Amino acid sequence: MNSTGHPPSPFDTTENFAVEPLSPDFGFYLRTTALLAECHSPMQHIEIVQTPLFGRAMRIDGCFMTSEKDEFFYHEPMIHLPAITHGNPRQALIVGGGDGGAAYNLLRYPNMESVVLAELDGDVIEMARQWLPGIHRGAFDDPRLQVHLGDGRAFTENCTNRFDQIVLDLTDPFGPSIALYTRDFYRACQRALKPGGVLSLHIQTPIYRGPIMARLLASLRDVFGIVRPYLQYVPLYGTLWAMAMASDTADPLQLTAAEVDARLTQNSLTGLKLYSGGTHHAMLNLPPFVQALLSTPALPINDGDSLEDASLNPHQTGKLKLTSS
Repeated sequence: MNSTGHPPSPFDTTENFAVEPLSPDFGFYLRTTALLAECHSPMQHIEIVQTPLFGRAMRIDGCFMTSEKDEFFYHEPMIHLPAITHGNPRQALIVGGGDGGAAYNLLRYPNMESVVLAELDGDVIEMARQWLPGIHRGAFDDPRLQVHLGDGRAFTENCTNRFDQIVLDLTDPFGPSIALYTRDFYRACQRALKPGGVLSLHIQTPIYRGPIMARLLASLRDVFGIVRPYLQYVPLYGTLWAMAMASDTADPLQLTAAEVDARLTQNSLTGLKLYSGGTHHAMLNLPPFVQALLSTPALPINDGDSLEDASLNPHQTGKLKLTSS
């Protein structure tokens, strides 16, 4: 017992904890042991921190983006479910994705001829290149990768190339990034896809951003003939996370588990930690509460709409000191 008469806290209160509020009602913390690097770019605050649980992790403006030990929970579903559904991607575009994890996974496909990475902030790439080799795994040095620094929407709208796969690996839909979550931008993505092409993106979470998730899906469905949401828990995001694949012709529900595994073998995709024929269908099999959420009519998001709301964008940087009550 301590001097207050309560059992001692199981936590060492001299430790630093990075706190990320996810909504006004809940969030999570992660113990950090070192700030390895820090950069105030013209656009955002970028940090690389050391954590005992997840290894090196990147934070942007106080929000965790990716970590060495849990990145596969996000990157494998985001890349491989649509790529395997397509069957033979050769040209791909990533909008965002400056940590290099999406690029690495796309470049694993033996027939992949080129990947364009359109990243707004070059400092994100440089920080990842130096501090997160366990995530990009040398992708930035692959001659098939072309890095374009600048506005990803403008690049997509003005690009004369066409792609088999487009990946929107973006920050959350608040502030300037909302321009990359509208049906107007999704129409630009549709124009940039080849026949049979596939688009993938994250669409927030049904746990505390259900209305935004529903509006994002409404925006996609207004543009593409086939839109399939899917779910995956991402430890670093602290909750169940939602993604979606959109296409005019390719449908992930039409593949059997055996066909998925066969395509993985054909592409020499060994050693995946999450994605397989079995998890392909598990992620696409939405639980009833999500089906109910998505059955409610929702308005698409148009250019000029704002989703800014303090209750929806509660992130802030802080340190948590846990003590016994």
